Amino acid sequence: MIEPFDDTYFMKKAVQEAEYAFEKGEIPVGAVIVVDNRIIARGHNLTETLTDVTAHAEMQAITAAANFLGGKYLKDCTLYVTLEPCQMCAGALYWSQISRIVYGARDIERGCIHLKTKLHPKTKIEGGVMAEEAGDLLKRFFILRRNLN
Repeated sequence: MIEPFDDTYFMKKAVQEAEYAFEKGEIPVGAVIVVDNRIIARGHNLTETLTDVTAHAEMQAITAAANFLGGKYLKDCTLYVTLEPCQMCAGALYWSQISRIVYGARDIERGCIHLKTKLHPKTKIEGGVMAEEAGDLLKRFFILRRNLN
């Protein structure tokens, strides 16, 4: 029997957020933050919409989660994000002291793993959950973008 609230369940919610970004012409990355099997924050890339290079999905979700919890620390929370966090987002996640990060596709050039960005010592990171779906959405976006230019 499949657990109703497993990593795949929550990653599907993050993929939905990435699809919202895609529809807005944003790089399709989506994120949700979960505590006790409850989504407390959602986010997707808004860098073009807000003309803000820091408006990544993770940053949007971190801010929403902190507002929901009434504090800056995201202990006991899990971030589900469709793409491995970049160095900037990993830094913010470090300071948030998030307990767990689950990502879909790897970012082999700009991701925190390749760049050896430190996470909080208590943060666990796991990847590859729905990596194909998340990666395909990104590939489709960039193919479309190249064809429009």
